Amino acid sequence: MTGWTWEYDGYAPADERLRESLCTLGNGYFATRGALPECDADDVHYPGTYAAGCYDRLTSEVAGERVENEDMVNLPNWLPLRFRPAGQDWLTPDTATVLDHRQVVHLDSGLLERHTRYGLGEGQVLFVRQQRLVDMADPHLAALRTEFTAEGFAGELDVEAALDGGVANTGVARYRELDGRHLTHVVTGAAAPDTVWLRCRTRTSDIRIGLAARLTADVPVTVAHEPPQVVQRLRLSLTPGRTVRVDKTVALHTSHDPAISDPLRAATDRLGAVAGFDERLAAHRTAWDQLWTRTGLDVPGRAGHILRLHLFHVLQTLSPHTADLDVGVPARGLHGEAYRGHVFWDELFVLPYLNLHFPEVSRALLRYRHRRLGQARAAARAIGRRGALYPWQSGSDGREETQQLHLNPRSGHWLPDHSRLQRHVGSAVAYNVWQYCEATGDTEFLHTEGAEILVQIARFWADSAVHDTHRGRHRILGVVGPDEYHDAYPDALRPGLDDNAYTNVTAAWVLARALDLLRVLPEPRRQELADRIGLADDEPERWEEVSRTLHVPFHDGVISQFEGYADLAELDWDGYRKRYDDIRRLDRILEAEGDTVNRYKASKQADALMLGYLFSPAELRSLFERLGYRLDDGTWRRTVEYYLRRTSHGSTLSGLVHGWILARARRAEAWMFCQEALRGDIADLQGGTTGEGIHLGAMAGTLDLVQRGLTGLETRRGALWLDPVPLPQLSSYGFSLRYQGHWGIQLRLECGKLEVAVPPSDRPPVDLRLPGRSVGVRPGETFLLVLPQ
Repeated sequence: MTGWTWEYDGYAPADERLRESLCTLGNGYFATRGALPECDADDVHYPGTYAAGCYDRLTSEVAGERVENEDMVNLPNWLPLRFRPAGQDWLTPDTATVLDHRQVVHLDSGLLERHTRYGLGEGQVLFVRQQRLVDMADPHLAALRTEFTAEGFAGELDVEAALDGGVANTGVARYRELDGRHLTHVVTGAAAPDTVWLRCRTRTSDIRIGLAARLTADVPVTVAHEPPQVVQRLRLSLTPGRTVRVDKTVALHTSHDPAISDPLRAATDRLGAVAGFDERLAAHRTAWDQLWTRTGLDVPGRAGHILRLHLFHVLQTLSPHTADLDVGVPARGLHGEAYRGHVFWDELFVLPYLNLHFPEVSRALLRYRHRRLGQARAAARAIGRRGALYPWQSGSDGREETQQLHLNPRSGHWLPDHSRLQRHVGSAVAYNVWQYCEATGDTEFLHTEGAEILVQIARFWADSAVHDTHRGRHRILGVVGPDEYHDAYPDALRPGLDDNAYTNVTAAWVLARALDLLRVLPEPRRQELADRIGLADDEPERWEEVSRTLHVPFHDGVISQFEGYADLAELDWDGYRKRYDDIRRLDRILEAEGDTVNRYKASKQADALMLGYLFSPAELRSLFERLGYRLDDGTWRRTVEYYLRRTSHGSTLSGLVHGWILARARRAEAWMFCQEALRGDIADLQGGTTGEGIHLGAMAGTLDLVQRGLTGLETRRGALWLDPVPLPQLSSYGFSLRYQGHWGIQLRLECGKLEVAVPPSDRPPVDLRLPGRSVGVRPGETFLLVLPQ
C-alpha cells in the first residue's frame, strides 16, 4: 500500500486467485477480474467477466437429486492476449522464467498496471508492461494497452489476441459438480482486419450478448475463426531498448441494455466511434476524479489505505451507472462466482453508506426490490401468509434462489440447506427503505414504492405472529437468524427455530414504522394504497398489537438468541482451538466429526448483537420498552460479553458488527475487531474465499463504520444526529456527504473536536442534533464541537 496504489510484487501462483479478485476492475455495469491476459482459466488463474444482473438458470444432478441453480454468468472472455518469440512456446509465468513481476492497481484512476520481465535465456529478456481499464466514463468499454521491450536481443514476437466464447462458470471448486456452461449459439465475425466480434446468448434466460474488439498496432493484423474463439494475429519486430505497443479496445452490450435494438450492432457501432487508448484513459480518469470528490474520504495511515481500497471496489460494483440498471447488491461484487452472484441481505451494510453519497444508486437498488414485490407476495401466499416474503437469495426475477443442498468441503457431504428460513431479510429491505428516505428526504419514493414495500413486509410479520395464550404474547416460529449455524433444535425432525430475538425485534420495528407511515401518508394516497392492496380496516390495529407483544426470550440476565438457546450445551472452545488451526467454520468441523453445531451455544456471527448495529442505544431501548421489556446498559453489556465468548466469527461481517458495537460497549477491544473487518479480504481471513469474490457488505460496512459508527451519525426526523465515540486508533479523519440536497457537507474528527462545514447553497440550514443540544448550520457556515474526554 502506497497512498493511492495497491501493489503486489513477485509471482506467487498460490496467491493468484486472491490477487485477481482484489485487482478486479469494473464500472457498475460490468467488471473483469485481474487475471493475466496470457493465461487461460485453470487451477491458478481465472479470467472472469460479469455484467450486473446477467443471470442464467440450469439444472444439474447432485447427490442423486436434480437441483436448479441460477448463476451470474461468466461472459465471453475479452482479455486474451498472448505472445512468444517467433517459433517458440507461448510465454506464461507458469511455463517461462519470470525475473520480475509486479501488479499495481492505481485506485485514483481505476487503472491496473502490470510489469513482467521474462527471461528468454542467454541474457535475453522480454519486458512486458500492460495498462488495463474498464471504462468508468463509458460503461460499455474496456481497454488493454500492452508494451513490449527487448533487452539484450533483436527478433520477432508473435502476438495473438482473442475473444473467447468457450468459457463456463468454474471459478468455485465446490460448485463444479453443477452445470456451469451458460453460453450457447456462439458466432464470430470480422468487421475489418483490426476489428472482430462475437455474439452468443445464455441458455435459458436467452440474454443476447455482443462483444467487439479492435486491435491497434503499427503492423498488419490477420483474423482467424477458431470456434468458439475469434483470433487476431500479428508479428512485431523488436530491437534492443525500443518499445513496441499493441492496444486492444473492447465494447460490450447485452439485450438487457436500454435504447438499443441489437447488442452486437450496438457493440460494433460503439467501438467504431471510440477514440484511442489515451483519449479513453483521460475520460476514465475524469470520471474517477468525480467519484473520489463525492466521497471525500480522508483517513490517515494503514486503515485509510485499506478503506480506500474498499471504497474502490464498492464503486466498481455500484457506481452511478448502476442507477440505470435493474440490479440488486451482489454479495460478492462483480468479482467472482461465489454465492453465484446472488443478492442476500448485504444491502443492509451497503445502502447506509451509499445513501449519503450516491442516493440515486440507493434508490435504484430499492427499486430492484420493488419490481420483485409481486414475487415476494406470491412467496408469502405459498406458505399461507399475507404480505411479502422476500427471498434469502435473489437473482433475476425475485424467486427464492437458495440452494436446496450445499457442500461441506471438509467432509465431502452434500447437506440440506435451510438458510431460506432467514426471513429477517424482509426487515432488512424495510430498514433500507426507511433509512434511504430519512437520509434523502425522498417523500415521493416513501409515499409510493417505498410504502408498498414497507406495508407488505409489515403485513407478512403481522400474519406470521401467532398468539401464545400462556405467555400473553405473540411469537414467530420456525425461522433462522443471522447466525446461520443454528437452523434447527437438536434432534428435531423439522428445521427452524422459535422467537429468534433479532427477527422478532426487527419485525416489531417494521410494524411500528409501517404504522408511522400510514399516519403521515396524504389521505388520498393512503386510500389509494389501501384500495390497491386490499388493506382491511382492522389490519393496523393488529400491527399495533403485535408490535407491542412480540416475545423476546431472555436467560441468565441476557437476551437469548432464540427460545431454548439456554438449553444448548457449552462447546469446548479451548479444545477445538487446540485441535484446529482455524475454527471460523465450526459448523463444517463439527459436521465432519459426525456432530452438529445445533447442539451448542456457538454462533457463526453476530445475531442478537446485530440489534446494536442497526439501532442506536437510545432507539434500541425504546424498541424494547415498546415491547414491554427493560433493556438497561447492564443487560446489554452482559449480552455483548456473553455472545463474544461464544462466536467463531465465520463471516467477514462478524468483525465489522462486533467492532461497531464495542466502540460503545467495550472500547478497549473494539479496534481488534475493526482491524479484522479491515483485513478480512486483503488477508483472506476466511481461508481462500476472497479469491472467489470480495465480500462487498463487509467492505461497505467498514466505510460506514467511520461514516456513521464512530461519529454516531443518524438521519432521523429531518435532522443529522451526532454522538461521536472516536477510537484512539482512528480518532482523526474526515469525509464528505450528501444530505437532503446539500452536496459536499464536510465532517472532520480531529484532536477531540468535531467540525461540520456546510457548503454555500440556497438550501435551508442543516439541523444538527447533538447530546444535549441542537444547532442549525446555515450553508456557508462551519460548526465546531469540542468532544468530552
